[in-house]
Amino acid sequence: MYINFWYAAERSGKLAADAPIRVRMLSHEFVLFRDSKGKAHCLSDTCIHRGAALSGGKIKGDCVQCPYHGWQYNGDGRCVNIPSLGPEGRTKVPPRGQVDAYPTEERYGLIFVFLGDLPEQERPPIMPIPEWDKDGWRASAAMDYHWDANYERAVENGLDPAHNEFVHPTHGYSGEREGYKVNELRFEQHEHGFSFVHTFQAPPLKNWIMKRIRNYDGPLDVGTGHHGPNGLYTYIHLTPTKWFHQYVWETPVDEHYLRTFLVSLRNCIIPKNKWLLGIADKQTDKRNFAIAEQDRVVIEKLDPVCTPAERSTRELLMPADKAILLYRERLEQWDAKGWRIDADELKRMHAKRNVVYAIPSPARRESKTWVLDPVPLVEPKPAAQPLRAVGA
Repeated sequence: MYINFWYAAERSGKLAADAPIRVRMLSHEFVLFRDSKGKAHCLSDTCIHRGAALSGGKIKGDCVQCPYHGWQYNGDGRCVNIPSLGPEGRTKVPPRGQVDAYPTEERYGLIFVFLGDLPEQERPPIMPIPEWDKDGWRASAAMDYHWDANYERAVENGLDPAHNEFVHPTHGYSGEREGYKVNELRFEQHEHGFSFVHTFQAPPLKNWIMKRIRNYDGPLDVGTGHHGPNGLYTYIHLTPTKWFHQYVWETPVDEHYLRTFLVSLRNCIIPKNKWLLGIADKQTDKRNFAIAEQDRVVIEKLDPVCTPAERSTRELLMPADKAILLYRERLEQWDAKGWRIDADELKRMHAKRNVVYAIPSPARRESKTWVLDPVPLVEPKPAAQPLRAVGA
């Protein structure tokens, strides 16, 4: 798990104006709330007074109020009222009266939170959706689902061209087609990741709506890529002109549990009739969920749950796994920056049940007066030599 990236925290529609909610990401608890203007904010969910969960409190104007002793924190994480001090509680808050506050943006029907301390000009961007709000494209409402799995394993699954043949009946022939082989992967490097295009044989689609688009055997083009450690996008081109583009954010709740947020777009099956359009949306969402379930059945039973520490020597990898190796090389580059959370140390300290950490926020670059210590990070080391698969 890494700091200094944007993470999808919740669907925008789930955060009401009158109540905070708690979300867990990167093995830490956070509180989301809206101020009086409706802007979403994200804070560390630990009141620095006596450790209460701010998410169990109330909204007071532009602040979230602790349910234990009424301390109020604004969207910048500053405590602006300590009721036990009387009238002076609004003017004599100690300098350390602050919790970490994280940059927050709402896009694509989701609330994104930047969990890290980088200044704005140095932050990697939120994974973009170029087709959003473009004529000729239809976006389904954002979906989310939970897996008992490690987020890196889920990202690698999305980058794996060889699993389609066996995991997804609509994508392949379940290994029954003679002459099956993973074809050449055409790669392109990007600043925050990479993408590749893969052409493979796929059977006719069984869904009655999909049949109207593609009812034949033949080659299917799929483009896949990643953005940062937790973003995925997949371009499924059923025909030269009829496309489905999907964007996924894998948000690690902790090392062994993840929450997946999906935004799906299409430039086909967009009837003008609202009733028919609603049916098309529901069928698209149903199909997306079914495909995700096929993946979940496999991913939740991977052993080990997390990617092996020796990322290339504890698995027998093949040329078709080149995208997996490239993704792991990217992770090592972020390791070298010192952005990986020390999950082992974090678990060891949490086991004592007398310490809580905070993901460092950008304000820690300006102020040193904090009550909670920042989460322990793995000591940075130079990235290893590029990994290679057998036969690559």
